[in-house]
Amino acid sequence: MTHPDDEILLSGLTAFGRHGVYDHEREDGQEFTVDLRLRLSLADAAASDDVADTVHYGELADRVVAVITGEPVNLIETLADRIAVVALSDDRVDAVSVTVHKPSAPIPHTFSDVSVTLHRSRGEVG
Repeated sequence: MTHPDDEILLSGLTAFGRHGVYDHEREDGQEFTVDLRLRLSLADAAASDDVADTVHYGELADRVVAVITGEPVNLIETLADRIAVVALSDDRVDAVSVTVHKPSAPIPHTFSDVSVTLHRSRGEVG
């Protein structure tokens, strides 16, 4: 029996990137924080107690950090979509929600965070 509504949540993954529309964002860079919610069945992993039967979240974190620290993009919407593609590259993942936080965004007002969240399912990306 599968349970496609099971979830793995990886939150607060932070890395330094050079994303943004403005030249100073590309030059100076800033920290970005990502939250991922993967929907997939965890029944096989629960039964076998074997990491090979689930998404290895340490390896996933490495791949997401590579996107954050990699090729700069203008929009965090684009960054979130690239991260969704990475998460959905594991065939066991049915859907993913990705939130990218940009707490140092160039906004001339006091604020604590700005973020975008997107939701993607298998077949919608890649």
